Amino acid sequence: MIGTQRIPPLIRRNTMLLASTQAFVGAGTQLVPTLGAIMIERLLGSMLLAGLASSLIYVARLLIAYPIGWVMDAHGRKAGLLMGLTLTLVGALGLGTAIGRLSFPLFLVALLVFGLGIGAGQQLRTAAADMYLPERRAEGLGLVLTGSLIGAFGGPILISAAQAGAPSLGADPTSLVWFLVPLVVVPSMALVLLIRPDPKAIAADLARFYPGYRPSAERADAMLAEGAGVTAWLRHYPLLVAFLSMFAAQGVMVMLMALTPLVMAHNGHALTMISIAVSLHVVGMYALSLPLGRLADRVGRRNVILVGLAVVGFGAILVPLTAEYAIATLGLVLVGVGWSCINVAVTALIADTVPVSERGRAIGVVDSSGGLASVALPLLGGPLAEMLGPMSLAGLALVLVAVPGALALRLGEPVPGEYAHAVPA
Repeated sequence: MIGTQRIPPLIRRNTMLLASTQAFVGAGTQLVPTLGAIMIERLLGSMLLAGLASSLIYVARLLIAYPIGWVMDAHGRKAGLLMGLTLTLVGALGLGTAIGRLSFPLFLVALLVFGLGIGAGQQLRTAAADMYLPERRAEGLGLVLTGSLIGAFGGPILISAAQAGAPSLGADPTSLVWFLVPLVVVPSMALVLLIRPDPKAIAADLARFYPGYRPSAERADAMLAEGAGVTAWLRHYPLLVAFLSMFAAQGVMVMLMALTPLVMAHNGHALTMISIAVSLHVVGMYALSLPLGRLADRVGRRNVILVGLAVVGFGAILVPLTAEYAIATLGLVLVGVGWSCINVAVTALIADTVPVSERGRAIGVVDSSGGLASVALPLLGGPLAEMLGPMSLAGLALVLVAVPGALALRLGEPVPGEYAHAVPA
């Protein structure tokens, strides 16, 4: 049975390289949520624009999502990943310089460049999906995404190193930490260069790397024709479910993460406890990536999407339900777990249905969907919570997850990765 076939050594090697790259990249991505408001206050002397850093990062991710997908489709996955890492490196050095010179314009430009690099790094999961058979595709994604869990602890290490070294160097720790980012980005570049062959080449000829594999006629029928384009993808029922599910999950998660720390602070919780809650949320986002991937391979992408939407909705109710720290933190963790379900299952679904020559762009579309929600929903959530109270955020979240949930219920998936219909009835 193909689903139980051993993963070839070359695929295992490339997977470990991608997972390690994901871990290194994750270390850098944690710096903006941690230091963004601090840097803006340092530069402007005011907290009025404290949320600008996180917003600009999501704008950058929205801008880069489709173009980097095109690069990866045209020139290979490694080329796109190296471009993203280069942008991350340049942006980090620019941020360190901006803080050192107290230059707000340079800060904005550097933060935008850094965000473009972080957004490009999201395409790591495209490379992971490329290398696996459909029956184990979500498992491969889970292996790579688990690297983000390790990377979540890299940010505090970089910050601690900057704080320890700054006095002897006569430097500002907030500036120095960005000059330490190359310590994680440069090794990431080396790891990407070691990946051979390019994952896109593996996806184009899976039978070469998995002897005896032959795609079934049903899987061939589920695959869209090359050149279908974004309009056809939006009419394709499984992809429509994927795009809307990611919009809902990403939007709800970012909205709650933007507003919950403030609510916790108003409820008298210390900054240390708020930081722990955010860290536990990140653990929820990535710790279960591998078992969730295996689950998606076993019970289907549709079912895992449905579970993810339900968990996101339930978590969104718990977050504003009471002033109890433990309940709100549990809600944040559940929102992260639900997002993880959808991230793994949606990525596998896209790889199931979009040809390898266009897969990067399709992932870019789903990332654009999530990016749009990440920019819009926090802006909507703030006034909503101010006028109607925090529980209104739970109501909005339930509406958002209900729409793709209803569509997912109608999605036929008789066998994991095989879909019964292509367009809405």
